[in-house]
Amino acid sequence: MNPNTIPAVFLLDLILGDPNLFHPIRGVGRIVTLAERLLYPANRNGRTEFIAGSLLCFLVTATCAAAVWGVRLLCGSISPEAATAADIVTGFYCISAKSLVGASEKVRKNLICLDLKSARRSLSMIVGRDTDALGRRQIVKAAVETVAENITDGIVSPLFFFALGGPIAAVAFKAVSTMDSMIGYKNDRYRHFGTCAARLDDILNYIPARLTAFLFIPLAALLSGQSWRQSLYIASRDGNRHESPNSGKSEAAMAGALGIELGGKAYYKGVAHIRHHIGDCRKTCGPQDILRANRIALIVAALATVTLFLARTALYK
Repeated sequence: MNPNTIPAVFLLDLILGDPNLFHPIRGVGRIVTLAERLLYPANRNGRTEFIAGSLLCFLVTATCAAAVWGVRLLCGSISPEAATAADIVTGFYCISAKSLVGASEKVRKNLICLDLKSARRSLSMIVGRDTDALGRRQIVKAAVETVAENITDGIVSPLFFFALGGPIAAVAFKAVSTMDSMIGYKNDRYRHFGTCAARLDDILNYIPARLTAFLFIPLAALLSGQSWRQSLYIASRDGNRHESPNSGKSEAAMAGALGIELGGKAYYKGVAHIRHHIGDCRKTCGPQDILRANRIALIVAALATVTLFLARTALYK
């Protein structure tokens, strides 16, 4: 794979963002839904559910990787330039820097206009928690948390795998990430069936999450005028307080950079979930913290692109 495709992917995402009409990753979601209908065991027990869920992970990932391989092979038969274009377009569909920032920016603008109803509605499009009863500060915290978490899932990890193994690796990662978001829950239906997807997602995000928390977010905080020292300190102190082995790293680094406290109580389908507090409450959080988090996210995307481009170039030679 040509290393120049890495900055090209980032620039294309920065210009276009996620297209509204057609997105192949939504197609991955449909494949997961279909596979679940076919494979979910009628006679439920932990063992059969785990085996069925593991089979789903293998089939969905293999199907997505094979589809990309086929497209790349077809384009390569036309010309090297067509293959490179296919790589860029595939990588573009795998990252979501502009859409992440744009979605959280809608929440911020609603808050500035004192329109809590619209802010809750905008927030509900990017988080899984209940938003109907959230106050101003809770909305800000939820928006910052989802930006911090998705810096890894939606930006650094796909770029990392794109640089490591090209578009096939990037799409395979997105397939696992999509499965985790759909079936990787610890509820009655998915506790065993979604275990494989959840553990695979944890493994694949392990290195990118730590690069994000201990390198990219602190550097972005420095470049944006936030506290890089506090970002590193809180990432080290609070990174393990989250139930996810990866999400807590970037959330802690972001909380430290902004000087705010994240975590606490959140409701999911009416059920309260109590999370450890992450960060120190050095100031009352407000809409400007969403803007600061978005700036950090975009700088992280640029830093990750440059770093991975240089690393891939060194290997390419």
